[in-house]
Amino acid sequence: MFYKVIRALCAVFLRLAFRFRVVGLENIPDGGGFILAANHRSNWDPVLAGIPLKRHRVCYMAKAELFQKNALFAKIITALGAFPIERGKGDTGAIDRADRIITGGGVLGMFPEGTRSKTGTPGRPKSGVAMIAQQTGADVVPCAVCFGERIGFRSRVTVRYGRPIENGRFQFSGEAVPHELKAASRLVMDEIVGLLEDGI
Repeated sequence: MFYKVIRALCAVFLRLAFRFRVVGLENIPDGGGFILAANHRSNWDPVLAGIPLKRHRVCYMAKAELFQKNALFAKIITALGAFPIERGKGDTGAIDRADRIITGGGVLGMFPEGTRSKTGTPGRPKSGVAMIAQQTGADVVPCAVCFGERIGFRSRVTVRYGRPIENGRFQFSGEAVPHELKAASRLVMDEIVGLLEDGI
């Protein structure tokens, strides 16, 4: 219930705060778990990418520091489905939780770049999305959050969802082979960049 209330409030806020449109909802799978992979430019990206998916609750991995600074904020984002990950420490607990979300038919939201781009230019992808896809066999839906020259009140924002990248396209051999993870990460990021190039 709490999630539905917060989601509705966020949806209203987005319409008021931004000149907001969504493209490609027909590409979102009706059922089954998948990974939603988006570019990362602003703190609003998890909301912008997740709120339009009315039939799905998107659970995001979030850096552990967000859960440590403010107890109330931590409770809110936890209720919305976010969970912490200790970056750079091989956090197997967070990875196991991501696995359970997807295998349980849920949607895992991830940002392949791992951190926000300060310039708006997409950064190099980390291996997180590819690793989870390899472990779960999940497809990946690329998403581009497209801003104009600035990010602010009444900025134009377009969220684009691309066609799912079927897991077979990654050509995983069955183990987490570094060069395969790198190639899969690049494939996902290339799809996101392609969506970004369509602009707002």
